Amino acid sequence: MKNILIPTDFSDNSCNAIKYAISMFWDQECTFYLLNTYTPAIAGSRFMAASFEESMLTNSAAKYSQKGLDDLLARVKNDFVNEHHHFETISSFSLLVDEIIESISAYDIELVIMGTTGATGMEEVFMGSNTVRVIKSVKDCPVLAIPQNFEFQKPTEIAFATDFTRFYTKSELRPLVELAGIFDATVRIVHVQYEIKTLSELQLFNLGMLRKYLGEVEHYVHTVSELNSVSKTLEVFSREMDIHLLAMLNYQHSYMEQLVREPVVKRVAFHTQIPLLVIPELGMTSHLKESSKRENVVVPN
Repeated sequence: MKNILIPTDFSDNSCNAIKYAISMFWDQECTFYLLNTYTPAIAGSRFMAASFEESMLTNSAAKYSQKGLDDLLARVKNDFVNEHHHFETISSFSLLVDEIIESISAYDIELVIMGTTGATGMEEVFMGSNTVRVIKSVKDCPVLAIPQNFEFQKPTEIAFATDFTRFYTKSELRPLVELAGIFDATVRIVHVQYEIKTLSELQLFNLGMLRKYLGEVEHYVHTVSELNSVSKTLEVFSREMDIHLLAMLNYQHSYMEQLVREPVVKRVAFHTQIPLLVIPELGMTSHLKESSKRENVVVPN
């Protein structure tokens, strides 16, 4: 059973992420946790007791949140009848990032899926600010960002962006390998270089280990020259290679870090046109977590 967390604000964008998630794992046993958080603004009237006003606003926001989740769940169950899928709702008076972090631990979440909000004109950015905050803050769970209005298509072509400067653990690559296995996908390892040059011994070693961990997954290595920015280069590569999903590891000095720090003017063209899987830096902590799980397995009666 896979546990998936999907934050929602009831917008078309977040509903599209739910639709994508259900389609992606249609044949998998899953429990989807639909999360809505609320933080009502306090007007602070001098003619009203602060505690009473706060209580009224909080109760109103809580009712709106729970009703929104109930209505959403009813629509989802009506539109997507699947015996493999189960749903839970979480309504929480909390900040979105804080609640996501808590929910990952409380519900043993394996993947967070959320929609990205597009913008127009000069306001156009890499992805919605909420998504960027979640990616920067979540340290122990992959995040899959779904572009606005993106319709699900089987991800048979997956790009994995890396510079080979860091050793990847097997646990960190597991989400990538699992998705490739589910969809019988080809993984295209893409290395963006400012200027093409030979890999160092360290990079060659890390590449060798990466290929070893990918095992029987069909994969190819592509080295490409940087076009103005990493984001622009990955956008062009994804379009030309008909990539359905872009994956990368988020660690210090990684491509992901470069993407969220690039000036807006450079990343305007790359506003997540395809789903983006961001894998957090896990190191050995994931191995310890899995060992703990195996030691605490409960056998049902």
